[in-house]
Amino acid sequence: MIPFEEATTTARTKSSTPIRELGLTIAGTVLEPIIAQFEKERLRAGILKLRPRYYLSTEWGVPEATIAIAIPFYLVRPELTLIHAEHACHVEGSGPKEILRYLRHEMGHVVNYAYRLHERKDWTERFGPMARPYEEEYRPRPFSREFVHHLPGWYAQKHPDEDWAETFAVWMTPDLDWRKEYAKWPGALRKLEYCDRTMIEIRSRDPVITSAELDGDVGTLSMSLEQFYKDYEGRPAERVAGLDRMLVSIFSESQEIGIRLAVSDLLRRLERDLPGSVYHWTGHMPERTLGLLAQMAERADALALTFRVEREQELTIAVTSLVTALAMHWLQSGRYET
Repeated sequence: MIPFEEATTTARTKSSTPIRELGLTIAGTVLEPIIAQFEKERLRAGILKLRPRYYLSTEWGVPEATIAIAIPFYLVRPELTLIHAEHACHVEGSGPKEILRYLRHEMGHVVNYAYRLHERKDWTERFGPMARPYEEEYRPRPFSREFVHHLPGWYAQKHPDEDWAETFAVWMTPDLDWRKEYAKWPGALRKLEYCDRTMIEIRSRDPVITSAELDGDVGTLSMSLEQFYKDYEGRPAERVAGLDRMLVSIFSESQEIGIRLAVSDLLRRLERDLPGSVYHWTGHMPERTLGLLAQMAERADALALTFRVEREQELTIAVTSLVTALAMHWLQSGRYET
């Protein structure tokens, strides 16, 4: 077996190679046993007449009016997952448990399209019209009890189609007592009960849609890894007014003798884990948080801010609090400044 570090280096040397020439397949990789486990979940859930097709693409998804589940190509090899984490600061499916969570969500889309549930009046009454505009940057209401919480970022609030998919995923999760879990969330519970009734109703029916047409199949991708990750250069669209004052209030201290580091070094170390964590609890997109951290690091260098090494943990908490506060303000108002 090739050492992980060597494999990662090899993957980076192929960064200019078209992705379709990297020889990426599901068979024989870490994804194969995970999909096999998910297939067992599908059968245990009573979904016997609807088997999705799985393929590799650039991101998770189900092309509309198909029963094909796209899985991000970077999950097929650990070295590609690491490279994705370095560029995107957020891996959608870090490990078998999380990949299964995403598969349950995507299966919700498959069921919706296969049986055209979104055309039903009772579905629309609970989840909303399918024709509602689909916005990539949505502004959720964290902890709203009208929606289940399955994927990070309060994803059920993004669109009626996602609301159903998230509700379905919770319903499908093995060994989860969703009635107990959501007993005090009446809005979400009503949707789960509807999902339960609907699945009992349709499980013996043949699907209406059976198309497995693939969108963005990995075997057709002419872009290279280098080109693919150009889209992950996180930068907020606007400058944050008052950012200098905020940074100084956190890092203002007497220049006592001791080992000191640049504040920008601390901020850049947070780029790997903080964007995903903020997204999980607020819905603020990781690319935006990455952009905030980059802007903060830029201003910290301009102000020549430093900190004492022994205060790193304390200051990390302060920065995390500031970034989360900025993220929440953006979610509420669409701006970072008042």
